[in-house]
Amino acid sequence: MNKIETEIIEAIKETLKEKYDLADSGNLVMVEMPKDTRNGDYSTNIAMRLAKVLKKNPQIIAAEIVEELKMKVASAESIEIAGPGFINFKMKKSSLADVINTVIKQGDHFGENNDGNGLKVLVEYVSANPTGTLHLGHARGAAWGDSVCRLLKASGYDVLREYYVNDAGHQIDALGESLYARYREAAGLDFVLPEDGYHGADVRNIAQKLFEEKGTELLNQPEAEVLEFFKKTGRDMLLERIKNDLSYYRCEFDSWISEKWIVSEGRVDKAMQRMVDMGLTYEKDNAIWFKSTEYGDDKDRVLRKSDGYYTYLTPDIANHVYKFERGYQKLVNFWGADHHGYIPRMKAAIEAMGYPKDSLEVDIIQMVRLVEDGKEVKMSKRTGNAVTIRELCDDIGVDCARYFFLCRALDTHMDFDLSLARQKTNDNPVYYAQYAYARICSVLRQANAELSLKDSYDLLTDEKETELLKYLASFPSVVADSALTRSPNKVTNYIQKLATYFHSFYASCKINDPGNPELTNERLALAEATRITLKNALTLLGVDAPERM
Repeated sequence: MNKIETEIIEAIKETLKEKYDLADSGNLVMVEMPKDTRNGDYSTNIAMRLAKVLKKNPQIIAAEIVEELKMKVASAESIEIAGPGFINFKMKKSSLADVINTVIKQGDHFGENNDGNGLKVLVEYVSANPTGTLHLGHARGAAWGDSVCRLLKASGYDVLREYYVNDAGHQIDALGESLYARYREAAGLDFVLPEDGYHGADVRNIAQKLFEEKGTELLNQPEAEVLEFFKKTGRDMLLERIKNDLSYYRCEFDSWISEKWIVSEGRVDKAMQRMVDMGLTYEKDNAIWFKSTEYGDDKDRVLRKSDGYYTYLTPDIANHVYKFERGYQKLVNFWGADHHGYIPRMKAAIEAMGYPKDSLEVDIIQMVRLVEDGKEVKMSKRTGNAVTIRELCDDIGVDCARYFFLCRALDTHMDFDLSLARQKTNDNPVYYAQYAYARICSVLRQANAELSLKDSYDLLTDEKETELLKYLASFPSVVADSALTRSPNKVTNYIQKLATYFHSFYASCKINDPGNPELTNERLALAEATRITLKNALTLLGVDAPERM
C-alpha cells in the first residue's frame, strides 16, 4: 500500500470511528484507482459497503463523512461524491510526485513491505522424482514456486524454499533395475528392462558412462549389491543434474529433504505410532488404516499395507510433521494436477494430528501444452524425448521461459507459444517489458546528467506523468497482494501496464529538454523512479533487466 492510499484509508477509518463508533472497519475500507481518471485519482466505495451495516442510503453516508475527509486527507486537492455514493479523491500534484523520492531513496528495496509480519512459511515445489530430467510441467512449477518465494520474502515473510527428494520406495528400485539392465546392454549381455522401469535416454546414457568407467567390474559382484550401487549412483547423478538445471533456470533452494533420510531417522515410524496413540487408526485386513473420513476425506486411507510396507501417504505425513517441528507456521505445496485428489487426505492428516486446519495450503499446477506455428510440440527435435527445461531455455532464453510461465494463472491450462517466444517484437510480453527498461536506460545515458532530488515536483502536471506517478505508487501494494495470493501473474500484469504507461509518457513528454533544465530534471527523476520499479518487478520474477537491447 502506498503513502497516499494509507493516508486515505486511515482517514476513513478514523472518520468512521468518530461518526458511527465503528472501531474495527479495516476490512470494509477499500481504495482503488478509477479506470477513468476524470473521476479522480483514487476512489472508495465505503458508503455502499456500509449501507447494510448502518441501514442508510449510501449517498447519505457519503455526504456525512466527506466533509470530515476533506479535513483529514491533507494531500487531497478535492474530494467529491459521485454516482450512487462513490467518494472520489483528486490529489495535489505535489503529493502524487512524492513517490519519486521514495523510489529513488529505497532503490532495490522499493516494493518491499511488512505485510507478512515475520510469519514462518515453508514452500515446497518441484520435488520431482530423481529418476529423469525436468520437463515443461516442472518448468512451470519451478518458475512459479521460486517467484512466490521472492514475493513472500519481499513482503516480510520468513521463507524456506524446500525440495522434497522422493528417493525411497518403488520408483528408486525401478531406477536401479533399469540402470542394471542398461549396464548389461552396454556390456553386450542379455538384459531385461522392467516393464515399469525407466526406458528413456537418460538412464541409457548414465549406464553407458558407468560402463566406460568401470568396465565389467560390477558384473562380478552379487546382484543385490550391484542393484544398491545403481540405485544410489543413479539417484545421485540424476539429482545433481536436476540441481544444475534448476540453478541454470535461476531457482535456488534452501533445503533438500530426502525421503530416505526421513525413513532412516525413524520419523515415519514415529509419525505412525503417534497416530495410533491418538486413536486415529484402526486395523482391517491385516492393514492399518487412517480414519481420514472423520476429517473431510472421501474414504479412509491405508497407512501400512498387509505386507508390512508403508503406503506413499505415511512418509509424506512424517515429512509434513517434520516441517511443523522446525517451527514453520504455514506450509505451502505446489503439486501437479495428478495430485489433486491427494490434497484432502494430507489436509485430513494435518488436522487430525492437531495442527491448524488451514496451516497447509496446496496450489495445483495445471498442464502445459507446447505450441509452435499453431501445432502442438510433444517431443524434442534433438532427442525425441519430452522437451526439458534446459532445452527450452537454450532455445528461447531463461528470461522468456520464466516470464511466459508466470503470465498465466497457475490453475489454468496453458499453451506455451514457442513462435511468439522467439519473436523480438512488442507482441512478445517479455521483450516489451525489457525494451521499456532498455529505453529508460538509454534516455538516462543520453541525458548524462546528475539527478537532483527535490522536495516537490510541481512541474510534472501532464496527464501521462500523473498516470505514471500513481502507478509507481501502487507497486508495494501489488507486491503485498501478489505474495498473499501467491500470484506472480499479478506482477507480470503490473509490468506490462507500467511499460505501457512509460511508453505513453515518453511519446507525450519531451524528457530531455536543454531549454528547460528544471523540467528536464523532474522528468529524468520520474524516468529513474520508473527504471528502479521496473527492475525490481522483473527481479521478483527472476527475469533480467537489460540496459541495452
